[in-house]
Amino acid sequence: MSEHKAKLLVVDDDADMLRLLSMRLNAAGYQVTAVGSAEAALGQLDIERPHLVLSDVRLPGRDGLALFDEIRARHPSLPVILLTAHGTIPDAVEATARGVYSYLTKPYDAKELLEKIHAALALSAPSGSDAKPAREAWRADIISHSNRMADLLAEARMVAKSDASVLLQGDSGTGKEVLAQAIHKASARAKKPFVAVNCGAIPEALLESELFGHMKGAFTDAVSNHKGLFQAADGGTLLLDEIGDMPLALQVKLLRVLQEHAVRPLGSSQSVPVDVRIISATHRNLESAMAEGHFREDLYYRLNVVTLHLPTLGERREDIPLLANHFLKRLARKYDKRLSGFSPEALKALTMATWPGNVRQLYNVVEQACALSTTPLVSLALVQRALRTPSVEVLSLADARQRFERNYLVGLLKMTDGNVADAARLAQRNRTEFYRLLQKHELTPGSFKSDAGAPPDESDNKPVADQ
Repeated sequence: MSEHKAKLLVVDDDADMLRLLSMRLNAAGYQVTAVGSAEAALGQLDIERPHLVLSDVRLPGRDGLALFDEIRARHPSLPVILLTAHGTIPDAVEATARGVYSYLTKPYDAKELLEKIHAALALSAPSGSDAKPAREAWRADIISHSNRMADLLAEARMVAKSDASVLLQGDSGTGKEVLAQAIHKASARAKKPFVAVNCGAIPEALLESELFGHMKGAFTDAVSNHKGLFQAADGGTLLLDEIGDMPLALQVKLLRVLQEHAVRPLGSSQSVPVDVRIISATHRNLESAMAEGHFREDLYYRLNVVTLHLPTLGERREDIPLLANHFLKRLARKYDKRLSGFSPEALKALTMATWPGNVRQLYNVVEQACALSTTPLVSLALVQRALRTPSVEVLSLADARQRFERNYLVGLLKMTDGNVADAARLAQRNRTEFYRLLQKHELTPGSFKSDAGAPPDESDNKPVADQ
């Protein structure tokens, strides 16, 4: 079974119990990471997202219920099973009502434990011997190993099992259409069409015809009957990209189609039934658009049954080297070039860039560097040329402290017009120590006075008391 390749995080402060659980779960084919406290578990979650967490309720420091609350806040779709002694059964029952997948009492039955793990994993992964290839296929175009994306994909996989309308929100270039395609591939509609339309790229008059179709003679250029995109997507999925740009008049007609599950082509007196799953996407704040009267509230709630937020590339920075190398391999084939990768400096520049255009911009930067590269290794100069934006500077901790300290002192001197006594008092340091800091950073108080020619302040030898 494919779920036997799943990664489990097991938490128990009893070393013998932890060892026994690990042995049994490893024997069942699972990949087990074992830790002895909630704090260690949260640290492990920062490193890698497991497919399931199995935790004792009674733990030193933060207990299993508090651990669950933290997991729920960070990873809403991550299933948690609790192990509990008889005395804590009421707590476990309450936790189940709050969202814990299940609980077992100690001493637990090994067969029941495996059955509960199997059932919990089935919530977010297909079952059967071919489940792993199928799971990889549905999201094959989404390249990532970040925890943030792992959570998003787990939620997308669960949503795909239903026919609920989905609203994808995220900045331009974050991959909303790619995620929509993945949801379609993971759904029961996978063998039916996936159709995408950008509502902001087509004029209003043409968009209505594109969506709903038209009959011959419906308008001047209607020389034949035309099936709209709703009919083209019948049985499958229709992505309404940039739904926030749809004109209000057309929003009314779209709402009617969603309510009646039928479209009426322009120039026709008959409605045509359609069975379409709607996924919409936008980079706009639709709640603000509603407040301003630019988006219909009834349509918003019809489209927004489930919302998925795509992180920016800056929020999944650990994916940048993975994506860059993936794009490079694809583009090397396109340009028929032998490219082996990026120089370390070039990869660092890519990783630390600001990426306002997100994944789409990264692809364009890699494509330009690929097209211009004359060596197997893409150089820093080519990456910098393609970026056209400064990279984010990564400082050592010591350098970062040094820079902050100097900027802080400069800010104080500007605020106090170069008055050392006042600046030292604001910093809660005595004047001798403050002068030592100024000397360290080669800062001259007199240069911060608004009147550089004014006489210096009278010396005050009294220390500024620490507060």
